[in-house]
Amino acid sequence: MENIKTLLEGKSGDEFLTNLHKVSVEQGISDLHFFPRSDEVELGWRQDGMMRTVITMNHDLYTDIVRRIKFSSKMSLNVTNIPQDGEYSFPHEDRDVKVRVSSLPSKFGEVFTLRLLDPKKGIVALEKLGFQKDIEAELKDLVEMPNGIILVTGPTGSGKTTTLYSLLSTQVGKGKNIITLEDPIEYKLDGIVQSQIDHRHKYTFALGLRAILRQDPDVILVGEIRDAETAKTAADAALTGHLVFATLHTNSAIESIPRLLSMGIDPYLLAPALRGILAQRLVRKTCTKCKGKEGGCDECFETGYKGRLSLPELLTIDKGMRDLILGNAAQKDIEAYAKKQGFRTMRERGEELAKTKITTMEEIARVTA
Repeated sequence: MENIKTLLEGKSGDEFLTNLHKVSVEQGISDLHFFPRSDEVELGWRQDGMMRTVITMNHDLYTDIVRRIKFSSKMSLNVTNIPQDGEYSFPHEDRDVKVRVSSLPSKFGEVFTLRLLDPKKGIVALEKLGFQKDIEAELKDLVEMPNGIILVTGPTGSGKTTTLYSLLSTQVGKGKNIITLEDPIEYKLDGIVQSQIDHRHKYTFALGLRAILRQDPDVILVGEIRDAETAKTAADAALTGHLVFATLHTNSAIESIPRLLSMGIDPYLLAPALRGILAQRLVRKTCTKCKGKEGGCDECFETGYKGRLSLPELLTIDKGMRDLILGNAAQKDIEAYAKKQGFRTMRERGEELAKTKITTMEEIARVTA
């Protein structure tokens, strides 16, 4: 960490950002945060899902950095009292890394968040996501189905987008018309059509999904099911011969069923349309250098962890589950049936991982609490 502080301190805005870009990509940073305080500005970053403060700087340097960020991302330089969004790219080795920028007015100056989208980390083969073999095999069966809805659920930062792209990539090159509806488009995938939501012009998921269905698609990806209209249209699409991938914000796979029903999807539509629900979190892996010892090491920034892997649970919809959905069964009854069919929760799978020392029970408890 001391070497990073030395690299970043005492630079002009341009030099600082250039060095920060390089270090961030090399360290696998997903987000950068600038927090203005009364007498200084904190730079924090998110690594392996965890926030930490890296350095502090004076307001003069920060003003220079903000000017550079705004200019690069085509934001208004003289506007400081309302939020702004923008994006820019910077070169790193053999690729361009995209940065999504968001500003927010605060008492001591504009707060900036920079999300780094490295194409090298974009599309990951299903076999390399780190899922346990039984889940990997079930997912391969699900994506080969000709129609139906496959959901990926979890909170922000749980790896949903990476998993969705991985599942979608299995369909490329098979003579299928594949169309996505995203907000935003994070990674480019060749061989498909990707459409960007635009709320300013009232181009919503619901409107976009209805338009996609007029484009004769075989496979559809909906970035997020946010409302009843999108949910119902996705179900209709699945029942009329389309394979639909989508995300939903729920805490577990089983919770997704009552959530969809509460949105207003009739059980007689949801039951035959739904094929499987994958819920996941990302857990930090034990550092291979220090073996997770207390106090960590330089390699893991004294945390004891380095890198992350997926912690999933997969609920497949069989005839018995469809009957429960049709009967509008309580969540506890759905869970009881799933358990009888061999369903294991993220917590249960996490405990198995902790026994192998790949991660720790403290980390499993943190993400499944």
